[in-house]
Amino acid sequence: MKLWHCYNSRSVRVLWALEEMGFDYEVETIPFPPRVFQKDFLDVNPLGTVPYFVDGDVAMTESTAICLYLVEAHGKPDFGLASDHPDYGDYLNWLFQSDATLTFPTAIALRYSAMEPRERRQPQVVQDYAKWFLGRLRWLDRHIDGRDFLCAGRFTIADIAVGYALHLADIVGMAEHFSPQVTAYLERLRARDGFKRCQAVDPDQDPFKNYTPKFTVEPREKNQGAA
Repeated sequence: MKLWHCYNSRSVRVLWALEEMGFDYEVETIPFPPRVFQKDFLDVNPLGTVPYFVDGDVAMTESTAICLYLVEAHGKPDFGLASDHPDYGDYLNWLFQSDATLTFPTAIALRYSAMEPRERRQPQVVQDYAKWFLGRLRWLDRHIDGRDFLCAGRFTIADIAVGYALHLADIVGMAEHFSPQVTAYLERLRARDGFKRCQAVDPDQDPFKNYTPKFTVEPREKNQGAA
């Protein structure tokens, strides 16, 4: 197995899963975004995105899908759920919600607050998508209250998928608006040895190490009508 990885990008999900599951693998850390700073990466992955993961003849680009592949194709059921488990619907929903509902608006806010050239930054876009993200946390707020993990009372790749979304939101500067139960959940995930080992891989490549959020969002109580 080989993973192309950018520090604190979506490829964190895959690296974290590889560490938790104890696989032997090769990791190549590249600067973010690689399609700008390492153009020869386009010869490897024409999308120019990370993660990029290969396992024999298998090549994959989607972080949560790779985590699911590791569970199902490599026999790691302790990190997933079988289709006959009562929490299977929740498990699938969290896997898909982690990117489509949670990571997407945070990535937009990050892009237009810091990653674009100054003349292309859009404060109103940042505000709108930050509010969107915080509004979409309502499902997690309710679900995680009184639970340590999302499904089946144990750690699964659903926690990796959603945990990265929260980790990125913290980088962007939205963690101060998390509910107490979401804050505690993120702290539990970050305390895991697998996450710590993941974060120890080339931290000097962190593209956000000098990033300071340039925006604020209204308190969550005022965001209940957010779209």
